[in-house]
Amino acid sequence: MSQFNVGLGRWGPLIVLIGLIIAAYYFGLQDYLSLQNIAAHRNALQDYVSAHLIVSLMIYAGFYVAVVALSLPGSSLLSIAGGFIFGWALSAPITVVAATIGAVIVYQIVKTSLGDAIAQRAGPFVRTLSEGFAKDAFNYLLFLRLVPAFPFFIVNAVAGVCRVNFRSFLLATFIGIIPGAYVFAWLGRGFGSVIDAQSAWHDACVLKDGFNNCPYEISISSLVTPELLIAFAALGALALIPVALKKWKAAQ
Repeated sequence: MSQFNVGLGRWGPLIVLIGLIIAAYYFGLQDYLSLQNIAAHRNALQDYVSAHLIVSLMIYAGFYVAVVALSLPGSSLLSIAGGFIFGWALSAPITVVAATIGAVIVYQIVKTSLGDAIAQRAGPFVRTLSEGFAKDAFNYLLFLRLVPAFPFFIVNAVAGVCRVNFRSFLLATFIGIIPGAYVFAWLGRGFGSVIDAQSAWHDACVLKDGFNNCPYEISISSLVTPELLIAFAALGALALIPVALKKWKAAQ
């Protein structure tokens, strides 16, 4: 019975997480995370926030935690929406906290189940790789957080599998999320003008070519520029400087 309880304590949370992820994708929850949906419900969202600010912020935070924990695509879109609906100064700190909580949930579940199992069965190569990652975990994780090209969920899971120190994971995640959270929230400030421009184009197109020939589409590419991505990459490179210096000194 005790072995069953130990097994349930180790694998139960992972099974529940996987089940929730499958259910979320099965019911198409990721389809609701689009700029088109935000634009379509713009007035209703703004009216509700004006009447119920605290409740709206709690819903936003809870939804963000769920999106991160369940590996649903669209966290960047949600950050933009937060900046658009609440303003960047209010939404960005909540985004940082919520994203960190969601990341910790995944990390802790994977570390407790897969991390222990792999550590017990790992060969020399896997063990060496895991120890090497864990040795400079803070800087590596900070790099992965600062550069948005790396899938957030995968980074959380890999950190758990490698059994990265919790403090290093928490600090690197929290600090690394801050620039992106504020940048995407700031981009959300201009989302209203993007909606207005797209709506004007769509209305003119419908009058000229008909509704079926004029899809209403809003892409994140209209807000995110190549220069912005280069800036994120530069921040990530700075995070790796301590690792490079440490290896350079060791080679002397």
